[in-house]
Amino acid sequence: MSSRHLARSVALQSLYEWDFFDEKRSDFKDIVEKNVTQSKTEVKEKDFAIKIVGGVIENRVELDKIISAAAPEWPLEKITIIDRNVLRIGLYELIYGDKEEVPPKVAINEAIELAKQFGGSSSGKFINGVLGTVYKEISNNED
Repeated sequence: MSSRHLARSVALQSLYEWDFFDEKRSDFKDIVEKNVTQSKTEVKEKDFAIKIVGGVIENRVELDKIISAAAPEWPLEKITIIDRNVLRIGLYELIYGDKEEVPPKVAINEAIELAKQFGGSSSGKFINGVLGTVYKEISNNED
């Protein structure tokens, strides 16, 4: 597993915990630190995980609006916590991330892999569909 993928896994686990407790635990860095410490594999990109979690939390309202618009048949509260946070991570990297550091297609592929690893049997397809829709819209707006 690549070090960035492992960092995204830790970020997802941290966002899951943060989301599960209804965002009452606002110090997300403590959650990330705990998950890094408990990881069976050395997390070399801890700062990358912290950046993702912080960016998702900071932009959550906007990210959730985008999810709602891209998947109108799926109310946000009906999307599983895992899928919701995989989408947030993927969208954060697509919209707010450094495109040189993480190209859009890499962000989408990484999100799909997280969904396959941690989500349900159809999570990968769902994540691919939503992120693909957003990516096409972003690409069309850039032209």
